[in-house]
Amino acid sequence: MGTVATSDGTDIFYKDWGPRDGQPIVFHHGWPLSGDDWDNQMLYFLSHGYRVIAHDRRGHGRSGQPSTGHDMDTYAADVAAVTEALDLRDAVHIGHSTGGGEVARYVARAEPGRVAKAVLLSAVPPVMVKSSSNPQGTPIEVFDEFRAALAANRAQFYIEVPSGPFYGFNREGAKVSQGLIDNWWRQGMRGAANAHYECIKAFSETDFTEDLKQIRVPLLAAHGTDDQVVPYADAGPLSAELAQNGTLKTYEGFPHGMHSTHPEVINPDLLAFVKS
Repeated sequence: MGTVATSDGTDIFYKDWGPRDGQPIVFHHGWPLSGDDWDNQMLYFLSHGYRVIAHDRRGHGRSGQPSTGHDMDTYAADVAAVTEALDLRDAVHIGHSTGGGEVARYVARAEPGRVAKAVLLSAVPPVMVKSSSNPQGTPIEVFDEFRAALAANRAQFYIEVPSGPFYGFNREGAKVSQGLIDNWWRQGMRGAANAHYECIKAFSETDFTEDLKQIRVPLLAAHGTDDQVVPYADAGPLSAELAQNGTLKTYEGFPHGMHSTHPEVINPDLLAFVKS
């Protein structure tokens, strides 16, 4: 574990496990979590001989809590600072939700040789918010409600999200894991309220269409059809179509946080893509 200082002096925390000569797998977490959200996948890939890295986005987890830089361009620049400091090459970048947007922007701009493949898992690209050019998107009022709930009572909001739509625990017959709910709350409350508030705009309003078009490495868009946070039809299928070498993997009935609720399915599929 360590930190990398970015150009504006923000310390980005990261975990780096496994053999230095192993192929790097870099994990990018969702809002408002931290690199800890990938513990299951990191242990899995570590057991298969890979070098696994997960950072905490600025304002999240154990990273610095600056007043500025809570936008996708800066997030991608922070990732570049980490990959350069660790001299990661031929890496596979896997991003969930907001982290998928971060992956799309970083990979589209990465130095040649840095990236081998990319995975967008239940990810926000191409763009979430509804507009004239994205009529099937999510209305801006939904994200305004997120901001209002966060500002009013962040601690309660961070119980309600994982207890309900994030993991699909609000569905009839769902097998609820209190541990996942508590761990979501733990990660979220460790970050900064201002960063989480501003990140809502970053993940909901950023358009990644041109980023996806520029990505030439193999890209896997994996998405569940019962994603109540990032609706399937407006995300995974479109991202796979926009990328130059994109593949879509659909999971019938899986929720937004499917890598945590169904790791026994998701992990082997990720490994198969990495090895393909």
